[in-house]
Amino acid sequence: MMTPAPLWNSEEVIAATLGSATGGTDAWTATGVSIDSRTCQPGDLYVSISGDQFDGHDFVAGALESGACAAIVTRRPDGLGDDAPLVQVDDAMDALEALGRAARDRAAASVIGVTGSVGKTGTKEALTLAFGALGETHATLGNLNNHIGVPLTLARLPRDARFAVVEMGMNHAGEISELSMLARPDVAIITTIAAVHLEFFDSVAGIADAKAEIFDGMAKGGTAILNRDNIYFAILASRAWAHGVERVVGFGAHPEADAQLSACALTGDGSDITARIGDHIVRYQLRVPGRHWVHNSLAVLASVHALDGDLNAAAEALELLEAPRGRGARIDIQLEDGTLTLIDESYNASPASMRAAIAVLASSRTKPGGRRIAILGDMLELGETAPQLHAALARDLESSDIDLVFCAGPNMNALDAALPAKMRGAHAKDSKGLTPAVLNAIRGGDVVMVKGSLGSQMAVIVDALSAMDIGNAGLRGVPHAV
Repeated sequence: MMTPAPLWNSEEVIAATLGSATGGTDAWTATGVSIDSRTCQPGDLYVSISGDQFDGHDFVAGALESGACAAIVTRRPDGLGDDAPLVQVDDAMDALEALGRAARDRAAASVIGVTGSVGKTGTKEALTLAFGALGETHATLGNLNNHIGVPLTLARLPRDARFAVVEMGMNHAGEISELSMLARPDVAIITTIAAVHLEFFDSVAGIADAKAEIFDGMAKGGTAILNRDNIYFAILASRAWAHGVERVVGFGAHPEADAQLSACALTGDGSDITARIGDHIVRYQLRVPGRHWVHNSLAVLASVHALDGDLNAAAEALELLEAPRGRGARIDIQLEDGTLTLIDESYNASPASMRAAIAVLASSRTKPGGRRIAILGDMLELGETAPQLHAALARDLESSDIDLVFCAGPNMNALDAALPAKMRGAHAKDSKGLTPAVLNAIRGGDVVMVKGSLGSQMAVIVDALSAMDIGNAGLRGVPHAV
């Protein structure tokens, strides 16, 4: 087993955080950075972040017992020995940001930032594969894309990485600006602008403005990669130019797209794609179904082209892409009467991502006697428009010939009422209450898609369906992120 490369030494951490060393007098070297004592690895530097429901200082002892080389603290926790290696700072969160900033300052890596209303994490996973074929690539782990996750990602950036992929999320104006100022992306991707987080914005145009904050931290000379098919392309492009971005690259099927989809054969299992990236024609395959994956793969290849990477090598790497759990992962479940195919989309939901998932379900092949079944939980943070946006999904479900629809949550009352009686499976106030009806209805040969916002807890139904597997078929492959 290879020994991890040094990431930080004690002098660098003290200099970056303006902290003071206490306890152990020996110098130490960190090979990682952790904010969770439960997953802390030997050699990690533990940062005692505190939240509304917890105080990271309560877990410093556990982190050191797990092998942490030192801990960043704002106060000395009780019960530690005098020789416990600590770096005392005024604020642990500020210290984590300082580490991220210092790592970005010293990095030789090209940084690719990615945001958007939907498709951020899947695009991040695709970017990681594509750039990983070209050199050492560091990327956001899972969905650590907020005010804690971005500085943590940067603090973990290896000194000799060639590329860094940093995902940035938000639900309020001003959040991405701060993340961009930390990450300072050389390339910035906005996957699309759509109706999400409307509870916190007056309009979708306001969401576009907030996503455009990713340009705030870009140095002059960078590249913005924008969805040419989206109605907010011109607004985003003008914001990019105003920030001194050197190139704006559009991707999509639009005739003026710079990364243009030339041909695409979609199947229930993936797609065969021909694309023009600049002056280059690239042919490749994806093993994840859905047009949204195809379009976002164009953004990935456009970013490779912007950094003068090998397009063919990157496109070949994309053939290894698999949908993460909760974001389209497929699970074969062996029942007594046959195999059930489960599409796990339980991590999040918005009107745009719901329609994309319904299209994937519609294209999925059932086995003889099987049905296409949608199990949907509330889409959250939609404000006063929530009833209309939920009800509007009925048209998509009907036109896609979905056989049965099960609904969980109060917002889904509007969709359930808008559906024809023959399509109504059942409705319950929450996912736990809906589970018995789902388990009683499904049978071998069905294709079932489960989707809802994270707060709807639709993973409860995914877990219940997975537990029915008598053959332990499990996931097709290993997902890249959870």
